[in-house]
Amino acid sequence: MTSRTAVRAATLVSECRRIKLKTVSDPRGHLTIAESGKEIPFSFARLFYVYGAAPGTRRGGHAHRTLSEFIVCLAGSVEVTVFDGRRRKRVTLHDPSVGIHIPPMIWIDVAIRSRGSVYLVIASAKYDEADYIRDPAEFRAIVGRSLAR
Repeated sequence: MTSRTAVRAATLVSECRRIKLKTVSDPRGHLTIAESGKEIPFSFARLFYVYGAAPGTRRGGHAHRTLSEFIVCLAGSVEVTVFDGRRRKRVTLHDPSVGIHIPPMIWIDVAIRSRGSVYLVIASAKYDEADYIRDPAEFRAIVGRSLAR
């Protein structure tokens, strides 16, 4: 089985959950903490952030076969839409101490909602194009078979 065909069992939208990160505040400001395997419910290998996108810009538009992600909005506001092939859930992120965990086999779309938005993505693995499902019809076909089991 190649990595292109390896697929984790279907995941449900209900498994995508908000996580409140530990924050320590004092007169100097706020320090928010997230540890691999603790607040972030997986070990991570990569992170990236998106900035400079105009309000209304859409990002994402894919699912991952095996990779998990954690998204937190550091500035501004973004709307994250997750879809498991049957159910859709929208989560607005605007508090840098709250993120959303997205397990594998969940379709994700991110919409920039305000000027100056910056969001951070923490990923469980290094970049691998073969892990992406970018065709919505392919995603529905894969999760349709998995959910029918």
